[in-house]
Amino acid sequence: MKRAVRPLLAAVLGLVLAGPLAAQSAGVPWESLDPEQQQVLSRLESTWNSLPPERQARLAAGARRWASMSPEERARTQGRFRRWQDLQPEERARLRQQFERFRELSPEEQARVRRNFRRFRDLPPEQREQLRERWREMTPEERQRLREQRRQHRPPPPPSQRPEPHRHDD
Repeated sequence: MKRAVRPLLAAVLGLVLAGPLAAQSAGVPWESLDPEQQQVLSRLESTWNSLPPERQARLAAGARRWASMSPEERARTQGRFRRWQDLQPEERARLRQQFERFRELSPEEQARVRRNFRRFRDLPPEQREQLRERWREMTPEERQRLREQRRQHRPPPPPSQRPEPHRHDD
């Protein structure tokens, strides 16, 4: 079960804690943070100016999101962060790569991945475990064939995403 949750954990953690931001070349001055952000980031105050500007921006945005979370959301996020910290460095690196691949997908593909995850998550636990076990028992070749079969059965992209037909002007 741990293995199936980890890719989602990385994706959610990345979205919650990092978020898409444009890097600010000048950085984020500590004084520009509101009091709630400063409280959340207080342990970094003494080293704030030495942090890379992109990291300052990500941390400031994360602190802003943290301040807007309900107590339940905060508890879930803390749990996810603890699980992330407990991972081995190699596993974190693998999850970061998976998250980067996810971010490179088109919005439609990202939505498809999310829908499929929700469908999997909503299955009864026994059925999820059966699917995991079947996947573990497959050879790499069988897994690749399954992926290719799934790709062939996807609906066509919306008209706005289809390539223009080639016209011959004779």
